[in-house]
Amino acid sequence: MSEQLSRRDWLAAMATVSATSASTAPEHMAINAFSKHFQWAGIQEMADLCKSLGYDGIDLTVRDGGHVLPSRVEDDLPKAVEIIHKAGLATPMVTSGIVDARTPDAERVVKTLASLGIRTYRWGGFVYDLKRDLPRQIAEFRARVKDLAALNRQYGVCAIYHTHSGEAQLGASFWDLHMLLDGFDTSAVAVNFDIAHATVEGGLGGWVHSWRLLQSRVRGVALKDFFWKRGAASKWEVGWCPLGMGMVDFKRFLPMLKASGFRGPLQLHMEHPNLGGANDGKRELTISKEELINVMRFDQQALRGLLRLADIA
Repeated sequence: MSEQLSRRDWLAAMATVSATSASTAPEHMAINAFSKHFQWAGIQEMADLCKSLGYDGIDLTVRDGGHVLPSRVEDDLPKAVEIIHKAGLATPMVTSGIVDARTPDAERVVKTLASLGIRTYRWGGFVYDLKRDLPRQIAEFRARVKDLAALNRQYGVCAIYHTHSGEAQLGASFWDLHMLLDGFDTSAVAVNFDIAHATVEGGLGGWVHSWRLLQSRVRGVALKDFFWKRGAASKWEVGWCPLGMGMVDFKRFLPMLKASGFRGPLQLHMEHPNLGGANDGKRELTISKEELINVMRFDQQALRGLLRLADIA
């Protein structure tokens, strides 16, 4: 499988999306755009585009290099939220650069979120020293989580820890994230479950048990897709791809998501290279905006079609 879609594959995929996404159902689970993929655009252009693409809300980046800088959050976030709301979109969460309560501007960001009625923000992540004992490090990280949970309770918000894949990432194994959060109030610290990263780490049955282990703590879900590819020196590595064209078993996962009673925030991530740099949050694109919008529309409509197939309204 090539990393880029061929034109024939692209047209076939678009035809499939059109067939599965046609529906007159007035209600659906809200899909939120990840503003990382719109860093090339200002707030107004992003909001207008996301509305035209059929999104329901935006997960706004409030971090260094994001749409809103933490040092300016008190001035800039209210303005950004107002623009997004006027475009007819919600702001159910933000993606922050907060790792713990000692992160610069952490309290300023949390306080501002609370003042705007945004009760959820993405947080993380902790990185292991692979030369040290893991249980001891988890205990040390728990002390930092305790302080962050206290800060969140003070302002009535919840931090959701995003699950990445990778040897050094706490949470990639999922059992360690369960240990990290055990005993903490899920209204203060919870999980943002990324099904693609979960599949990377447990492609056969591991992702199923990871979901079962953490689902009571899940307060956000991120969706994207991938396949294994040969990289340098024939080493296997992750290749991100358009939604529904990779190895993530959405037809099994989405009914599980529905059965859990999950209602969001649901975020669509587009990490595949067809986005001409927008996948990595670049501000300069290597493709035209028209081409980018077509790629983005494919993923958004593909997700909407998959949600309908799973009868998630």
